[in-house]
Amino acid sequence: MSSITTNSNHVNQQQNTTDSIINVSGIKPEVYSIGQEQTPVIIIDNFADDLSTLLDIARQQVQFTKDDGSYYPGVRAPLPQRYAIEVINQVFQLIYDVYRVPHHLRIKPQILSFSLISQAPDSLMPLQRLPHFDTPEPYYFAILHYLNDGPHGNTAFFRHKNTGFERINEARMEHYFTSAKAFLTDHAKDTPEYFVKSDQHYDIYHQIEYRPNRLVIYPGNMLHSTLVDLRTDIDDNPNTGRLTANIFINFK
Repeated sequence: MSSITTNSNHVNQQQNTTDSIINVSGIKPEVYSIGQEQTPVIIIDNFADDLSTLLDIARQQVQFTKDDGSYYPGVRAPLPQRYAIEVINQVFQLIYDVYRVPHHLRIKPQILSFSLISQAPDSLMPLQRLPHFDTPEPYYFAILHYLNDGPHGNTAFFRHKNTGFERINEARMEHYFTSAKAFLTDHAKDTPEYFVKSDQHYDIYHQIEYRPNRLVIYPGNMLHSTLVDLRTDIDDNPNTGRLTANIFINFK
């Protein structure tokens, strides 16, 4: 733990020489244990004192492009590294404590991006039409910051009914994928659409409401998805779309 703290302090010293993108004057995290597996998720409302600089960057200074390396149904742009560092410095100790991350593991940032959903439902590929998990790794976390004013679709967490799984680790992957093929078979001839409600294969057991300046942290091996609102969310305009900052970190 001391090495992480030292590295974090060093980053803070470097940041002091430049203007901060966000200021965080005090956070009030709430931890909820959700689902049958009682997985903790962290919610911090009113995370930043002011989002204007970050929003200006998203709206005027970066280029959004299709992310061909993933199944994300939209466009992404790189987050400013200073912002990501500021966020991680605020929450890394909280993540260690809540998720009991072994102290010898170090933070390894993975993906840092602004994200906007833009893909029309009728163009979705089969794997984009069901809940997903980011990775089976045990100490990989998503940090999700809702930025634009709402309303926009919530973030939902799912239970796979046939297996009962809410999280997919290495030991569960083969069983889960074998069982999940039934969903793809059942829906192969259906009109493509976003997954936004429970069905015979998946049950929505918890939702996190979209609120501007809300920060959410959850393990990347949880089955989850955005409950895409077709009226408001399919929009690649960073002024009006479902703009989020996404930080993915792994502890190794």
